Amino acid sequence: MDRTLRQYDAVIAECIGLFSKKAHDYGTAWRILRVPSLTDQIYIKAQRIRTLQQVGESKVGEGIRPELVGIINYAAMALVQLDLGVVDSPDLTGEAATQQVLERMQRARDLMTRKNHDYGEAWRSMRVSSLVDLILMKLLRIKQIEDNQGNTLVSEGIDANFFDIVNYAVFAIIQLDEAGQA
Repeated sequence: MDRTLRQYDAVIAECIGLFSKKAHDYGTAWRILRVPSLTDQIYIKAQRIRTLQQVGESKVGEGIRPELVGIINYAAMALVQLDLGVVDSPDLTGEAATQQVLERMQRARDLMTRKNHDYGEAWRSMRVSSLVDLILMKLLRIKQIEDNQGNTLVSEGIDANFFDIVNYAVFAIIQLDEAGQA
């Protein structure tokens, strides 16, 4: 488990580093995005990864790993939006937004630690393609819950699905790194 935590933390450090730089460049314009807009953005990235996996080449020069980093950051942003709400104009500094996103990533890490204990690191036996499929499935679940105005009868809420997406994407990056496909 120590190895997993070190690898997980390295991926999160990379993601939050990129998020911080983009917050410097773009500010926090993303705070105006409604959660379904973030869901759609993540869906586009996950679908692109699936297409790249099936076709085997990229015509725009960006591979799978950068898309997974984007998925992690967008899912953390969606969690911030769920907690803080959507605003009409940016209301956070780049530093405050980075801290908010990092806090959601840390909550995802805590969840991963608990689940990893119970599942015995089963994710290490999974293929990256399966992790991407799980991300897509979670996104379709989120879209259905969004279409139901957030109401569920017996299922986890939107936030639980976004936390799982963060973790699946981190696992996929770790798998790619270990296979030397970064």
